[in-house]
Amino acid sequence: MILDPITGRRAHFSFSGEPVAQEILLELFEAATLAPSSGNNQPWRYFYGIKGTKGFEALFDCLDDGNRRWTKNAGALILSAAQVKYVYKDKEITNALARHDTGLANALLMIQGVFLGLKTHPMGGFYPDKARKAADLSTDLEPVAMIAIGYAGDETTLPDDLLRKQRSPRNRRPVGEIANQL
Repeated sequence: MILDPITGRRAHFSFSGEPVAQEILLELFEAATLAPSSGNNQPWRYFYGIKGTKGFEALFDCLDDGNRRWTKNAGALILSAAQVKYVYKDKEITNALARHDTGLANALLMIQGVFLGLKTHPMGGFYPDKARKAADLSTDLEPVAMIAIGYAGDETTLPDDLLRKQRSPRNRRPVGEIANQL
């Protein structure tokens, strides 16, 4: 059932430190390519670093201190960016839905990760200007989120506050609070 990998996805803090193979990451990006987008514009772009590479270190350096505490053992870090401007029929167009569409692609990427036995954790706690520089983003691209991906690690090595978060029940609003028939 498709709900199994969706319900299995949650922000994970403990990673093993084992690098995620390039081939596996390409499967995640393949899932992202299937996301719907306004006008089929597909505005998402990904920049990634595998544990033990300069790319990983470059993205790690863009994280705030709170996220650096636990992402050091992720198998890969991914920066998602949205192409917010593009040219169509010789006119520059601003894509108001670029971030939304990139979020859809990020969700499919993470769900595919869960399907493949990986743990994921999307983050807003990073410095967009540093990320822009690290990934050499063109001016039409805006950083959206960072995603830690990897294999489960020993959660007992986490600091107490993160262990509590990882073990806490996953709280979601009831469907009745988010869906209202008109």
